[in-house]
Amino acid sequence: MVAEADGAGGTRLAVLRGQAPLLLRRTGPPAGDRVAVHLVGGAAGPLRGDELSLRIEVGPGARLSLFSVAAQLALPGRPAPASRLTVEATVAAGGTLRWLPQPLIAAAGCDHVAVTRVAVAAGGSLLWRDDLVCGRHGEVAGDFVADTLISYAGRALYRHELAVGPRAAGWAGPAVLGGGRAVGTLVAAGPDLAGFGATPPAGPDAAVMPLAGPGVLATAVGPDIRTVQAALDPLCRRR
Repeated sequence: MVAEADGAGGTRLAVLRGQAPLLLRRTGPPAGDRVAVHLVGGAAGPLRGDELSLRIEVGPGARLSLFSVAAQLALPGRPAPASRLTVEATVAAGGTLRWLPQPLIAAAGCDHVAVTRVAVAAGGSLLWRDDLVCGRHGEVAGDFVADTLISYAGRALYRHELAVGPRAAGWAGPAVLGGGRAVGTLVAAGPDLAGFGATPPAGPDAAVMPLAGPGVLATAVGPDIRTVQAALDPLCRRR
């Protein structure tokens, strides 16, 4: 996917291409100078053995918002290596990317790895949201690893790895999720962060922290995804 400035103060999608299960659909007319794209699940999964990738490029002056139609459900599938989804995104100077998908649900028995690499040039803006639900209702979480690196102006801004499930000993303990079954993170980066997170997020298990660079991290843990959304959704609406 490639978003470019259209020369008239708006944004156009120069490339919009995908295949099942990652289908991309432009949704609705442009909102001001921003275009919106939704990820549509074209098949079940990810399943064990799946190797998926998504590449996003936001050019100078372009503004792109990316959502998903529904939650992503990582499933066990056949005996095979871990499924993997690699998301690579670049944001040029003056560009803006908002990544706001629905949560990922790590179903019991799944084995899934999510790799995120985002590079934002100086003068670019980013809002990056990731939510995780540890298992469907009434079940334990499968194995899931999130490996995230966001850089700004060529320097690491946010580097984080989270592992849950049977192989991640102690993941449900106080040092990781404190018994919570849902967790969300929101990273904002760029030159226009004034006031972001000035009002603390709702709930006792949520926090906003400055990053070593032009960035802010908001995170929340809760017994279910509704608690996490109550804490982080208002911050997204302010951006």
